[in-house]
Amino acid sequence: MNQAELFAALKSLGMPVAYLAFQSPVTAPFITYHYSYSSDMMADNKNFVDIGNFQVELYTKIKDLAAEQKVQDMLKQMEMPYYKTETWIDEEKIFQIIYEVQLMGG
Repeated sequence: MNQAELFAALKSLGMPVAYLAFQSPVTAPFITYHYSYSSDMMADNKNFVDIGNFQVELYTKIKDLAAEQKVQDMLKQMEMPYYKTETWIDEEKIFQIIYEVQLMGG
């Protein structure tokens, strides 16, 4: 899967989606995603496999188990293993659910 395919899969969930941030305000629930760091496979001073680590971030005003399940079901359907963390952003009064995924080939 590449970034364009990830974006298309996220858009299919029916929520606003943007890379990193939206240009204008949107109402939760919404999703952002961005590149975090690389975990490339290397040997003999060469990068053999590009592995990009991305964060898919779901934002909700309430604890929205249905929205979380939609994201998780899509990731499982796309056979993308993920790590999940959650936090409450008090200044924004919003939940942030982060799914860490890897894209082979960037």
